[in-house]
Amino acid sequence: MDLQLHGKTAIVTGATAGIGLAIARTLAREGAAVTITGRHRDKLDAAVAEIAAAAPSANVSGFVADLGSASGAAALAESVPDTDILVNNLGYYEARPFAEITDEQWFRMLDINVMSGVRLSRHYFPRMLQKNWGRVIFVSSEVGAFTPPDMVHYGVSKSAQLAVSRGMAELTKGTGVTVNSVLPAATRSDGIVEYLRQTAPRAGMSDAEIEAHFFATYRPSSLIARMIEADEIAAMVALLASPLGAASNGAAVRVEGGSFRSIL
Repeated sequence: MDLQLHGKTAIVTGATAGIGLAIARTLAREGAAVTITGRHRDKLDAAVAEIAAAAPSANVSGFVADLGSASGAAALAESVPDTDILVNNLGYYEARPFAEITDEQWFRMLDINVMSGVRLSRHYFPRMLQKNWGRVIFVSSEVGAFTPPDMVHYGVSKSAQLAVSRGMAELTKGTGVTVNSVLPAATRSDGIVEYLRQTAPRAGMSDAEIEAHFFATYRPSSLIARMIEADEIAAMVALLASPLGAASNGAAVRVEGGSFRSIL
């Protein structure tokens, strides 16, 4: 299927690994000119090289910035003043007992997971409305719909992304601009594999056994009963980013393997 992304430009934040890298690679393969961001030049250069190898004819560039800060967002907006597609993927997670989460840890979580997307959207979104075409996509999480007790601050940040996304979408009525969120569940990466190892009930379990234990114990409602692959998330994001995804607007699109038992 041709997603009609040739000639479009895209920014994908936090794209040196995992879901962000998969999204950038998919968009590049579909013909978009892609700018990715990261905080470390060596990781950014490696990601650009990987995307270029996967999509040899694509226009791919990297921009070093700490988008958890206002200055980092301003630097990106100055260097890349316009884009057709903005994928707010930057984010992190951590498990902490609620009573031990400090103010500083709350503010850091919200700055990186929420305000990075808010600041960039504040710059690029009005330009999309002006030209009557654009896509803003927030990479939220299944925990945007339910807050896990061991990472309350992370759950709040992902719920906030859903609120920002829907509120922005209300401003697009009658235009060619859409704003959506995607809600992945546990997606395979080095970080999530290490996190799942911490849930292992006994030493010596293989990663496959640990994964099966996690889904049996902590996500028994998952219909696929496995971790999602980053490319599976990227495929949904690419569709939402394309002209073919124009009928989805203001949506929280579930890519969580069926773990939500609600119909809507």
